[in-house]
Amino acid sequence: MQQKTTILKYIKPLILTAFFGLVSLPTSAQKIKIDGVTVVIGKNIVLDSDIEKFKLEVEQRSEGKIKISDCEMLEQLMEQKLLSHHAIIDSVTVSDAEITSNVERNIQYFTQQYGSPEKMIKAYGFNDLEDLKNELTIIEKENLLIRKEQEKITEKIDVTPEEVRLYFNGLKEKGELPQFPAEIELAQIVINATPTKEENERILNKLNEIKKEIEDGASIRMKAIINSDDPGVTQNGGKYPVTKESNFIKEFKEMAFTLDIGQVSKPFKSQFGYHLMQLHEVKGDTRIASHILMQPNISEEELTATKEKLENIVADIKAEKITFEDAVKQFSEEKETKNNGGLIINPSTGESKFDLTRMDPAFYARVSDLKKGEMTEPFYDVTRGGDKMFKFILMKNRTDTHEANIVDDYVKVQQLALQKKKEETITKWSKEKIKDTYIKLADQHRKCNFIRNWKKETNK
Repeated sequence: MQQKTTILKYIKPLILTAFFGLVSLPTSAQKIKIDGVTVVIGKNIVLDSDIEKFKLEVEQRSEGKIKISDCEMLEQLMEQKLLSHHAIIDSVTVSDAEITSNVERNIQYFTQQYGSPEKMIKAYGFNDLEDLKNELTIIEKENLLIRKEQEKITEKIDVTPEEVRLYFNGLKEKGELPQFPAEIELAQIVINATPTKEENERILNKLNEIKKEIEDGASIRMKAIINSDDPGVTQNGGKYPVTKESNFIKEFKEMAFTLDIGQVSKPFKSQFGYHLMQLHEVKGDTRIASHILMQPNISEEELTATKEKLENIVADIKAEKITFEDAVKQFSEEKETKNNGGLIINPSTGESKFDLTRMDPAFYARVSDLKKGEMTEPFYDVTRGGDKMFKFILMKNRTDTHEANIVDDYVKVQQLALQKKKEETITKWSKEKIKDTYIKLADQHRKCNFIRNWKKETNK
């Protein structure tokens, strides 16, 4: 049972993202010849190629720690198809907005990976963006149906403190207590380096000059290549497909849906700097727009003054003239952390703790040697949007790699116990649903020794 739980650690995220995400597209999209049907479950099928593809993915994702057989992989895929089939029977619904949001997120992610929508479409063998969206829409709908069916099956499942204790003791008796990795909690104080009023005015005047030149017939693409601070301009001429569900910033989307075809916007501001936009095409719910981004310069004098201000704050904290928490309230200029004592939230989990082994390498190098209560020296940083700043980081708390214990790790053990109980509930549900679901398994896989009775043998 422990082996199955370990496999599920890698299978579940894979099935719910890669299998129903862009990774699964090449089989259909690149017009590879139709391969054999391994199993039919209701109206759903699993192909021979799916087994090998996702077995390899699990092994790669686990860095070779998990070697999964074809039969084990097939059983996990059948479980997903069973959930999908019964989600329809149970009238589980998903909204168009949810599907569209996931589709757009996938498109934006892979556009960034390939450099442009055209390169992404070519890589996956589609005719155009709409062709890709239609395929992704089908895939994402099934993904959401599976997730909601799982939630429906387990919505009333909970664990009591006694169940958590019994679960922990069971792991301890079998020598299977998990090792929890080193975790840290960090807080920071940030002082922004801001451009002068004169510099902002210079940028606005320049953009207004460019606006007039474009309106007089100049190419926004050429103006972008010469003037834009957006690195994407060299790959796509600054041209982007924009929908209301896109992951673009609010100001960018709002402007794209305000303009008429051919119209050039007034300069507008966002967290990235100042923009100029021209709308080129309207394709259904999608606007095709180009933009020029210009970011104000910050002088060396301003950068030096910002650093010195932060160094004085650090000196006052070390001299105990002010507490770190009071210094955050009084001086820090980062909205996200100013009102919670400077505490940095892990964007991957929404919690304050970071797994030290999974941090960005540059960030890891800066904080990995800090002990609890120690601070980094002030250092320069720049956001993805181009905001420049100086900051320093405090190690608020640190827990080194250790074997789970019920006192310090109760919440984590509780989550593991709840996950196990939900898995057992879905396993029980599957066992019952298999009995009255149409299942046709290819002969070459009937030799598999499945955990559940997919072969519907009477002696099981």
